[in-house]
Amino acid sequence: MANQTITAPAGFLAAGVHAGIKASGAPDIGILVCPKGARAAGVFTTNRITAAPVQISRRHIRSRKVFAVVVNSGNANACTGNKGLKDAIAMCRMVAGLFGDGKVRPEQVLVASTGIIGHRLPMDKVRKGIEAAWKGLSPSADGGLAFARAIMTTDTKVKQAMRIVRLAGKNVTIAGAVKGAGMIGPQMATTLCFLATDAAISSNLLAKALKAAIDQTLNRLTVDGLQSTNDTAFILASGLAMARPITRPDRAYQRFCDALFEVCQDLVMQMGLDAEGATRMFKVVVCGAATKAEARRAARAVADYPLVKCAVHGGDPNWGRIICAVGSSGVRLDPTRLSCRLDQIYVFRNGRPCRFDRKAASAIIQRPFHTITVLLGVGKQSEFCYGVDLSKDYVRINAEYHT
Repeated sequence: MANQTITAPAGFLAAGVHAGIKASGAPDIGILVCPKGARAAGVFTTNRITAAPVQISRRHIRSRKVFAVVVNSGNANACTGNKGLKDAIAMCRMVAGLFGDGKVRPEQVLVASTGIIGHRLPMDKVRKGIEAAWKGLSPSADGGLAFARAIMTTDTKVKQAMRIVRLAGKNVTIAGAVKGAGMIGPQMATTLCFLATDAAISSNLLAKALKAAIDQTLNRLTVDGLQSTNDTAFILASGLAMARPITRPDRAYQRFCDALFEVCQDLVMQMGLDAEGATRMFKVVVCGAATKAEARRAARAVADYPLVKCAVHGGDPNWGRIICAVGSSGVRLDPTRLSCRLDQIYVFRNGRPCRFDRKAASAIIQRPFHTITVLLGVGKQSEFCYGVDLSKDYVRINAEYHT
């Protein structure tokens, strides 16, 4: 089977090992390397409290070339003061030093962390883990899979995706790995996303493409409406597919953007279906809004509404909770034209309940994925958000997380 991991694009090596950060013995140090250097772009959490690796990577992402990403799981290195910043820089310095002969500077290495907030990194274990991961670097699917496993926290499944797009007669590959199962809300929350491509593309267009793809995928998923201190998404472009460089927003650029979107969309669907305690996922589409901002606000209000999430978990077509969530969002709406449907079944229309087959509606909700559509009746704008059901397991997982 073809390599479907983050090492599928030409020019990338990866590894993941257990360094002892996690008491469980699961992998907790990962390294992604582009020996020839790559153009890079990133997006980060909008939380006002940011972890040390976010602060350091925001600086390092400006480097003309990036040679590696080092990531640890099990410890967020957040709210750890100046020592945390020094530890994040030390991780970059360690990886840069392994290239030898001063070839790579610490600022040409990106760093990310995920896990428990407020704990100092066990740097002796981190150092040994980085050295072990370096020795295990591989361009194979095994290397990519090991990296994807090393970034997991409460995830129960590895999350990877890959697409190939034909550009100027050459195959260009885009691949990615993501972690995230809880504390997820729009604007990159408790998500680490790593993407690699062998496309040759200018830095500004790479950054533009990443921002657009993330905005339409990862930034649309809410598990619990919560935001983290560590959220990060990186994309590295090696340029080794030997396709004509993308230097302007032409047809080739659009095809690249479409493929990048598909990779991110695949990853976000995997995230939603592996959310903490989740058994099903849904999409909320709001139409007929006065503005796109109001449509998005209403969609998120439904996706975040605990009673809606509980109803989805129970397979209950309780449209009253959906309407209540929309009304509480504060957006403009026409009560006499307000409507709601589950997939194609109307359950509330023009401000009134309507007769519908409850068994059929319940069957829709019990699918792994369904769509809730709300029509506000005051404009022409629409937006969407992804949500998941709320189960007892979500409480159990988060009650036991620290202990």
